[in-house]
Amino acid sequence: MQRLRYSKYLKVIVVLLDIVVMVAVFSYFFLQKKIPGDSTEQNLFTVVLLALFWVLLSSRTKLYNISRNLTYTVYLERYFSQMLIFLFGIILLGKVSNNEFIKSERFLMIFVLFLVLLIVKSFIFFLLKSFRTFGGNFRNIMFFNDNTSATIILEDVLTQRKDYGFRIFKYNNSENDIEGIKTFWKENSIHTLFLNSENSGLDKDTEEKIFAEAEIAKVKIVLIPSIIQDHYFKYDLNYIASQPVLTPTHFPLESNINYLIKRLFDIVFSVLVLVTICSWLFPIIGIIIKLTSKGPIFFKQKRYGYHDEIFHCLKFRTMVVNDESSTKTTLENDERITRVGRFLRKTSLDELPQFINVLFGTMSVVGPRPHMLLVDNKYKPIIGRYTVRSLVKPGITGLAQVSGYRGDKEMNMEIEMQKRILADAFYVKNWTIILDGILILKTIFLIIFGDKNAK
Repeated sequence: MQRLRYSKYLKVIVVLLDIVVMVAVFSYFFLQKKIPGDSTEQNLFTVVLLALFWVLLSSRTKLYNISRNLTYTVYLERYFSQMLIFLFGIILLGKVSNNEFIKSERFLMIFVLFLVLLIVKSFIFFLLKSFRTFGGNFRNIMFFNDNTSATIILEDVLTQRKDYGFRIFKYNNSENDIEGIKTFWKENSIHTLFLNSENSGLDKDTEEKIFAEAEIAKVKIVLIPSIIQDHYFKYDLNYIASQPVLTPTHFPLESNINYLIKRLFDIVFSVLVLVTICSWLFPIIGIIIKLTSKGPIFFKQKRYGYHDEIFHCLKFRTMVVNDESSTKTTLENDERITRVGRFLRKTSLDELPQFINVLFGTMSVVGPRPHMLLVDNKYKPIIGRYTVRSLVKPGITGLAQVSGYRGDKEMNMEIEMQKRILADAFYVKNWTIILDGILILKTIFLIIFGDKNAK
């Protein structure tokens, strides 16, 4: 097994650094505004209490579960959740405490703490990602010569994402040669073996021997669930006493409270955008479209929505009027796209009319992007978990889009679509209102600085 030197100390270092930052911010405010009656002992006790609350809360928000494949989107979602609950804790402490300093300075202090920790934690996050990109802090991982789609997708992702810090080794010899596999592990200092859980190609005896030898050699085995089978998505692992059982997954938006929160957010946000931005931008874009090409300003197309109900998705027209708009997907350098349309697509401004869809309840601000009917009809029968997208309303933006999985790609289109569906499935299963907020912020960032995957 690969020897790890410093990784096990990373979590401890990050926790201690956060506590140091917290104490520094608290001390700065206390020294700036000395309140009569506040004792050093009282404030020291308050800092210890806050630090303890922060660490205990992190086990709930998973703030320090910093796996190497953690994305910045999920990292921010955890951090915002941590800070929001921590703010409520400080407010409660101010209500029940005799500490006048906490009562008077808590809001400004938590705001400064939020900004300072965001900068520090983001710096560490990207520093570690960069270090791994350039070859540091790596893990040696191994795949068998497996041609199943689930393995191909995972291997493709890990190859592209250098910042995850995985060095991939392929074992192309006989998979029944246990001694050869053991030698391969030793020679290449293999840390993890990725193995398809349902179609590994190994006979039962060989698979059992590999698991037994891996335990002896301290090689971790990670099972890859099949993309076609969705049992891993529909069920969660729970326990009855000490017996593990798989129970049906309860998706967050199945809760009426969560659904109402999301719907209320959609209404408020869409009204805000329509009034403050679309009220003056729509006429400008409409006039430019009319002056540069013949045809209507808006383009309506049938898409599958919530529970596969068909609705009319609104967009600004970005193509010349043609008979293939519903039968042919957009290609690279598509001749049907107008000059203005290319700009609207690149900046995602063509999607603005969909806030009208959001207001009328056929779409959400954040969710899986609705595809053309022909795209859904093509991939729904061949990609597992595809129908999971219909468990929530389609969105103007979504996790797949901000992750770069958007637009048809001429190479490995089926693989790219499977990545998109996996991102959508992750969103459905892990939705929070804070995650929606993070995805909106990332979308705004991509609009301002450009999205290389938009076309």
